[in-house]
Amino acid sequence: MKTFLLALFLAVSIQAAEIQVYFSPQGGCTEAVVANLDKATNTVLVQAYSFTSAPIAKALVDAKKRGVKVQVILDKSQRTEKYSSADFVQRAGINTFIDAKHAIAHNKIMVIDGKTILTGSFNFTKAAEMNNAENLLVIQDAALAAKYTTNWQAHLKHSEAYQGKPN
Repeated sequence: MKTFLLALFLAVSIQAAEIQVYFSPQGGCTEAVVANLDKATNTVLVQAYSFTSAPIAKALVDAKKRGVKVQVILDKSQRTEKYSSADFVQRAGINTFIDAKHAIAHNKIMVIDGKTILTGSFNFTKAAEMNNAENLLVIQDAALAAKYTTNWQAHLKHSEAYQGKPN
């Protein structure tokens, strides 16, 4: 008996999208994330596997203070990670969720104002900026952002509210 794997592929045609690329170590990924968060006016959706970057966490809180609706979905490892920024953003009033449905919730994305996508291998961590070989794409495309938003919402449905680290 043969086993067949079926995979769902989403074909997306990007026409005339503005795309910027950054590489680490020390290639400006964190600065690009912060700069794009500083421009947010309405919404920021985040999915992160590892989240320890203080500048990125601060930029999310600053966006929240400006009235931007910020929501974060993190991998279950962030419940116990020693240096996770999960508590910082959750205590600042940002709706923070844990996606524990998967072996790892390995997405590293942000969708800003329904038109800007930040994605790539870049974890939102100091180590990713300073030590790792990572990449970050900043894509300006509302149609693609809608697809990322739909996927983000699907993960939100099976995620649970983050309650903070146990004392």
